[in-house]
Amino acid sequence: MSDNQNILAEYPLLSHIDSPADLRHLPLEQLPAVCAELRKFIIDVLSRNPGHFASSMGTVEITVALHYVFNTPYDRIVWDVGHQAYSHKILTGRRDRFETNRTMGGLSGFPNPKESEYDTFTAGHASNSISAALGMAIASQVSKDAVKRNVVAVIGDASISGGLAFEGLNNASINNSNILIILNDNDMAIDENVGALGEYMAHLNTSKRYNEFRYKAYKFLRLHNLVNDRNKGAILRFNNSLKALLSSQQNIFEGLNIRYFGPFDGHNVAEIVRVLSDIKDMNGPRILHLRTRKGKGFKPAEDDPATWHAPGKFNKETGERYVSDPTGKPLKWQDVFGHTLVELARANEKIVGITAAMPTGCSMSFMLNAFPNRAFDVGIAEGHAVTFSGGMAKDGLMPFCCIYSTFLQRAYDEIIHDVAIQNLPVTFCIDRAGLVGEDGVTHHGAFDMAYLRSIPNMTIASPINEQWLRDLMYTAQLRTEGPMAIRYPRGSGVTAEWRTEMHRVAIGRGQQLSTGDAPVAVLTIGPIGNDVATVVKELAALGHRVAHYDMIFLKPIDDDILRRVSESCKHIVTVEDGTKCGGLGSAVMEWLNDNGRNSVQVHRIGIPDAFVTQGTVPQLRKLCGMDRESIAAKIKELLDLNV
Repeated sequence: MSDNQNILAEYPLLSHIDSPADLRHLPLEQLPAVCAELRKFIIDVLSRNPGHFASSMGTVEITVALHYVFNTPYDRIVWDVGHQAYSHKILTGRRDRFETNRTMGGLSGFPNPKESEYDTFTAGHASNSISAALGMAIASQVSKDAVKRNVVAVIGDASISGGLAFEGLNNASINNSNILIILNDNDMAIDENVGALGEYMAHLNTSKRYNEFRYKAYKFLRLHNLVNDRNKGAILRFNNSLKALLSSQQNIFEGLNIRYFGPFDGHNVAEIVRVLSDIKDMNGPRILHLRTRKGKGFKPAEDDPATWHAPGKFNKETGERYVSDPTGKPLKWQDVFGHTLVELARANEKIVGITAAMPTGCSMSFMLNAFPNRAFDVGIAEGHAVTFSGGMAKDGLMPFCCIYSTFLQRAYDEIIHDVAIQNLPVTFCIDRAGLVGEDGVTHHGAFDMAYLRSIPNMTIASPINEQWLRDLMYTAQLRTEGPMAIRYPRGSGVTAEWRTEMHRVAIGRGQQLSTGDAPVAVLTIGPIGNDVATVVKELAALGHRVAHYDMIFLKPIDDDILRRVSESCKHIVTVEDGTKCGGLGSAVMEWLNDNGRNSVQVHRIGIPDAFVTQGTVPQLRKLCGMDRESIAAKIKELLDLNV
């Protein structure tokens, strides 16, 4: 039997859905069967090609109902984050390519407008969907579209707690725009939700009859000219106050003058279709609250949604995850950070830990378990995490604020305004720095060195191995002023024996890794220096002399090393796992220019001035010319010039 015949047999409905238009031709009664086939398809593909599992399993019915009721792609669906959008990709013409999800040359793991007209906006960082959807709704009004365009934002209960989401809600409340917000409420982020809003969502309930009555009453008042757009806000506020008085329950959304419906069962596709059909033609902003379950339809994921957020390969029949044996292998960088932080905290009671919704992902969970009163998960609120850290540092504590590189971008103003200007001793532990692999363009930690280097008072370092990470963390907690950033990559470290005695290091001093002067010097920062060290050894075996320096610090940069190599070498090669624009290579060129050493040529190797696609880290390093072969080829080219 051919692959096409297999698909037809296993997925009799899904195999004939090549676009949402095909879905809309089905009778309502067949939609539960479509949902069942979607779940089976996602389980089958992700068991072999890993991806974000639990979130997408929880949004199957929502996705089917949205594409069934709305005329996509003319009507807009804006996904928040995108972990939850696999069903959307499958229904919008990408079913037969879904096997390539998160692979080089294949589908992106997140909605990507370059990939499909159904992907209306880039989705990789949380909390942006409401603002983007509101912008689209206003654009439709300003453009005076002949046909009414519906715009829907789909946002989770964790993402809606983010500050940007509240800014969007606040602005939506004063615009009579045609925006519908779907609140996908599953009581979970990647880890458990934190904060009062999560508790509020868990208990929020509103009467369906009340909503229907209020809508009919509003239409009656409007018909008889008793309410208009100018006084509508006052009527809404009065209604909301009356409802809160009668029900002893206040609704935060209706307090913002946004019509609220729900909560409804987010896994009852027929009910969702009915509700969407009822409210889609209403004017003004409204929110539909749907209760869902992460991992729905696959019991292991329902029981442990955090683990099954991105479980890797697994047995689709038994739910057994295929996890490699860690025995004898280096620990993950994040785990070395987590264990080291606990060690330091035991010896220094002023140390506190802060993370933004990623305690497991960055291993702040170790600190939360060991010192629950000195570790804080602030939720999806990176800006708050930084200012919160600054407040603690101002009054004598030593905060270690651990945030992924790509998410720390969201807190740039707070780093400058609330930490650096006051020269506060906040240590930023920047996880997932550099190319991260399959999560792709929205998640690469490409820019942290560049966006931090221009900030006064900032110290920036990157360890070549786990011992240096520990030493840098040990040194950081001895400071009394000044922010310090320590960046390290995703994945495993390089040494199995990492738990050694920690030492204080000299700020702004690197180390020479190969002896003797040479016509070519290679300057590296971070763990990519280990690849360069291998290349240098291989070249030495062939009789080529190459000087290799691990700079360790980007800022302040080691003047002694730069002075030495600029006097003895004709060529300097800089290698960094970060953008070449503004990083190590730029810093070296600036130093040479400022110190009158312009006769030395600098050749930069790093992430190019482009957004990098998804793929494995080795594939992406080769793509960017950062793999060992490319580095060796560049050095040989320069050595040949000096023969």
